[in-house]
Amino acid sequence: MSAYPELEARFRRISVLRDGARVLNWDQSVMMPPGGAAARAEQIAALEVLLHELTTNPRMEELLDEAEAGRGGLDGWQDANLAEMRRRWRHANAVPADLVEAYSKACSASEKVWRKARPENDFAGMLPHLREVLRLTREVGAAKGAAFDCSAYEGLADLYEPDLRVAEIDPVFDDYAAFLPDFLDDVLARQAMATAPHPPEGPFPIAIQRELCRRMAEAVGIDFEAARLDETLHPFSGGVPEDSRITTRYEEDDFAQGMMGVLHESGHAMYEIGRPADWRYQPVGRARGMILHESQSLIVEMQVCRSPEFLGWAAPVIAEAFAKEGPAFEAENLYRLATRVERSLIRVDADEVTYPAHVILRYRLELAMIGDELDPAELPAAWNDGLEALLGIRPPDDRLGCLQDIHWYSGAWGYFPTYTLGAMTAAQLFDAAKRDD
Repeated sequence: MSAYPELEARFRRISVLRDGARVLNWDQSVMMPPGGAAARAEQIAALEVLLHELTTNPRMEELLDEAEAGRGGLDGWQDANLAEMRRRWRHANAVPADLVEAYSKACSASEKVWRKARPENDFAGMLPHLREVLRLTREVGAAKGAAFDCSAYEGLADLYEPDLRVAEIDPVFDDYAAFLPDFLDDVLARQAMATAPHPPEGPFPIAIQRELCRRMAEAVGIDFEAARLDETLHPFSGGVPEDSRITTRYEEDDFAQGMMGVLHESGHAMYEIGRPADWRYQPVGRARGMILHESQSLIVEMQVCRSPEFLGWAAPVIAEAFAKEGPAFEAENLYRLATRVERSLIRVDADEVTYPAHVILRYRLELAMIGDELDPAELPAAWNDGLEALLGIRPPDDRLGCLQDIHWYSGAWGYFPTYTLGAMTAAQLFDAAKRDD
């Protein structure tokens, strides 16, 4: 059959161009001078439109129909690849090209403003851009909802996790939200009965942290012949399997924040590196959903690198790097610090007990905003009230509240549920791995 090989060739070109866009996005967040923002927004939008045109080309639908009619001649991998091709075509075909371009430009402009607004605690300055991104996000969601016979929010979430629906998310999150308050009180009461760990005293020079984090990333499998480690306002992992781009942020008084950020993002990078090489540029060879992707980053950060075994190895490495000694840098103390539970404001630094509360809050808020049940101007108050209801604390400002994550301001609506569902997956996978050892 001639249709399927032609589809593979077409999707290979799309994949290579998508990889180029990922590197451009990384550069925008890490290396690009501020003056390049307008030009970069045009470049990324042009690439997005080109990728959309390649995917929605009328010939593509003809090829998909022909290949599906003769799919009996395909092996298992090819058949799965064809199904993923169709799914990607449906996502692209649902949204008109002019909306793709407008949305890309709005998200680029909004992200640029967020990078200044967050450290300056300027939600008022961010609000017009959030409104515009939300307006266009609703249009995209409505189009995808119609194509996939689901709600607008579910159409957005489907891009990050195929077939994920509110009816599946709500029971899990509602159950956790009801369970958490009493459980958290019990955990904190029990924790208070034990000797408090010693907080390591800084400062911890950032130059030394960079080298330490690089060594930690190498310990979990990152090869820096094919990777970089850089700094950004919001940690992420980008690039491509042959050229991983890992980012983190550092604080001079807390080396653990940067280190755990690197280990988390290294987990993402290792998952990408481990994708099947034979299908590198085909849809079936790419990550299918972010629940599994997040599980792999969290297995590294939460299960492996907060374990007594890993910290037993890491403790002397950390102490030597900072030329420190004493009980604060002993493995047992670092383990108690790494597993300590507390009511905290920042999602990316939260412990395993309270982390889902941060995700549930964001999920409920974005669901309300997409459904036009929450005006963006009311977001700070709704955020603060929601966090207080879940964790009993209120942010002192928007920098530590609704401005802390990049997702909404850069267009990643519907992503948040995959974090907690990924954490649950990670816990189960790690438990199974230990039992099979």
